[in-house]
Amino acid sequence: MALFLDTETTGFSPGAGDTIVEVAIVDDLGLPVIDTLVDPRRPIPWQASSVHGISDDMVRGKPTLNQLLPRIREIIAGEQVVIYNAAFDTPFFPDRLRQASMVSCAMIRFADTLGGRWRKLEIAAQHVGHRWTGDAHRALADALACRTVWLWLDGQRKRRR
Repeated sequence: MALFLDTETTGFSPGAGDTIVEVAIVDDLGLPVIDTLVDPRRPIPWQASSVHGISDDMVRGKPTLNQLLPRIREIIAGEQVVIYNAAFDTPFFPDRLRQASMVSCAMIRFADTLGGRWRKLEIAAQHVGHRWTGDAHRALADALACRTVWLWLDGQRKRRR
């Protein structure tokens, strides 16, 4: 079984103080295991809000990442976690999701399968026929798109055998 994780953040660099403002994890069936806004304990820059649409008002009073970490660790413990651009998301978690049995990157696998360069999730999702059920650049919608891409990749691998 795989779990599919996505985050939305205040920016690109956890080393510079950027942090998570939304996290979602869906299971193999596409059912949400966790889907929540996260209080980043800092203002969300307008540049980030313009991408994901998450505002300071939306995260006020929501749990912090530190409050959510025990639950996230429990969910992913011993499981394969698939992320579209894992190199981006994992550094936002203090332990880099080490409780997972494996963290896989759907973006790299998609590029390897097509023999091309890395592509944005929206492009990969369109290529595999994903039907969006929410807005791109929101954690749940992106986790579901990642799942669709991953399942398509699994189907491609089986056809080549």
